[in-house]
Amino acid sequence: MRSFTTGAAVLSLLIGFGALSASAAPSSIDVAATASAVAVREGRSGGPSVGGCPTFPADNAWNSDITALPRRSNSDAMIARIQGIGGRNLHPDFGENPSYGIPFVVVPAGQALVSIHYTAYGSQSDPGPFPIPLSAPVESGSDAHVLVVRQGTCDLFELFAASRTNAGWDAQSGARFNLGSNALRPEGWTSADAAGLAILPGLARCDEVSTGRIEHAIRVTFGQTQAGWIHPATHAASSSNDQNLPAMGQRFRLRADFDISPFTGQARILLEAFRHFGLITADNGSNWFFGGSPGACWHDAELNQLKSVPGTAFEAVDTGPVLG
Repeated sequence: MRSFTTGAAVLSLLIGFGALSASAAPSSIDVAATASAVAVREGRSGGPSVGGCPTFPADNAWNSDITALPRRSNSDAMIARIQGIGGRNLHPDFGENPSYGIPFVVVPAGQALVSIHYTAYGSQSDPGPFPIPLSAPVESGSDAHVLVVRQGTCDLFELFAASRTNAGWDAQSGARFNLGSNALRPEGWTSADAAGLAILPGLARCDEVSTGRIEHAIRVTFGQTQAGWIHPATHAASSSNDQNLPAMGQRFRLRADFDISPFTGQARILLEAFRHFGLITADNGSNWFFGGSPGACWHDAELNQLKSVPGTAFEAVDTGPVLG
């Protein structure tokens, strides 16, 4: 859903939150060079991965632990503003129903390229052709996202409001991301998500939850946002000047004093991720709806525990200025 308008440890984390900005569409990468360049953070040799490709470097904003970062000065007012809009508790936007969530597919390096025709926001989209097979899964509902990771080159292709044609795909917008780079989209550009962010790195996935750990931030939506963005986001989806509404890219962290001991299974794993990596505002939508990909691993009985967690259990984190 979208509308468009045009200490040393802390410092090192902030640098990872989008100091670099892309001046052109991302390009393919050398896999070996990427592997050697991935930062070691907190004892990890690399960040999350999909299909043998990183979902951005370990020091990328999506993959950075934010427990040491300060609260935003208006955190309490922002949480109160969000809670006053409605939809006051967490809601997993995925589960046992295989049509619920945002699917993705991994394709080989030699996947055939097909044409991409943009129907709405082509001036802020990366041109095709893209290696998106006509058999690629499409998200159910009006957003109709399509996500594809290409092995070998390790780049990510994402479409919004996509539909198949005889020769390829129609979409309202689309983006290509170099999964080995921290480079951002050009300032003011959207992507397949309103905020100009990649979608796949912010989804909870079966391969992760099965290990007992999710080590990246999760994509979240809110009913109202402000006219601005915080890196790594690059695009606003509102005309509101209310500074107590979250900007695109606003990070939220589960408060340290919120007791997670009663929660079990997948709910506990996600709450640990929310405490260390948090949520990133990615689009307008229902309050506190957070993203995941479909899979047979999910257990609604466990995920539903999260529906009792109020938005007041979170605090807004200061990861940089509001731009735009």
